[in-house]
Amino acid sequence: MTDTYTIKAQESGERIDALLAQEIDDLSRSQAVRLIEQGLVTLRCAPIKKNHRVSAGEIFVVELPEAEDTEVIPENIPLDIAYEDEDIIIVNKPRGMVVHPAPGHPRGTLVNALLWHCGSSLSGIGGEKRPGIVHRIDMDTSGLIIAAKNDYAHRFLSAQLADHSLSRTYEAIVLGRLRDDAGTVDAPIGRHPIDRKRMAVTERNSRNAVTHYEVIARYNGYTHIRCNLETGRTHQIRVHMAYIGHPLLGDEIYGMGKEKGLEGQCLHARTLRFIHPRTNETTEVATELPDYFTDVLSRLGEKIG
Repeated sequence: MTDTYTIKAQESGERIDALLAQEIDDLSRSQAVRLIEQGLVTLRCAPIKKNHRVSAGEIFVVELPEAEDTEVIPENIPLDIAYEDEDIIIVNKPRGMVVHPAPGHPRGTLVNALLWHCGSSLSGIGGEKRPGIVHRIDMDTSGLIIAAKNDYAHRFLSAQLADHSLSRTYEAIVLGRLRDDAGTVDAPIGRHPIDRKRMAVTERNSRNAVTHYEVIARYNGYTHIRCNLETGRTHQIRVHMAYIGHPLLGDEIYGMGKEKGLEGQCLHARTLRFIHPRTNETTEVATELPDYFTDVLSRLGEKIG
């Protein structure tokens, strides 16, 4: 797979390996270095060095290796399937399940379960660790996630992610009472300058990020909100809501820490709306709020305003 990246004026002077790691989802800086060392990143048809400092207007061509045969072990893990046909499968992921194998989580992931359920009928575009995975949600976020069963469906859905026509609606509980009934957070997100495991609103090595939110209900000290993602950056809702002073309830990274009786943040991916790759018809899949979420709402008391 080939991608091109045009350097913006504000990125001038940055190292190409750092920029590629920022621009390409799931690509670490060390992986970007390996691509460069293998001659898979070129400028005007010529290989570059990993410490190349970019200039505005430069256009880089990146050859991403083709998918490898998966070595991830299929596991008979029950799936809550919200929708399935010959092209796609949409799963209502439980909170606590990791999407794909990673250091510390080699087994028990959604990918392990999908390989058991779908067998060889998963797109290979995601590579050996992420077959079929079109987008991700955090381990401690519950809700809908879509996987592709063939490469055409994967590319079709990925294009909708890129042009923001694949709509993802989440519900969350945040700390504090939001004053406005609706709003938009338009703030770029990149790696935290000190803690590389965290994301942050920053102008440096960042990507544009836009979250629209609306209030569903207000409680004493909390607000139940609906969020629509215009972009899909890592931890986007969590980072944006913390940025405006209303972190998610139970968010141990961006919020006030662990909440008693709640594992992780109170965030659920409730609705997916997209154009189906085979029928070209608008398709919408929704799920109910999980028990952990409704239990929290019941403990918040009476609605206010």
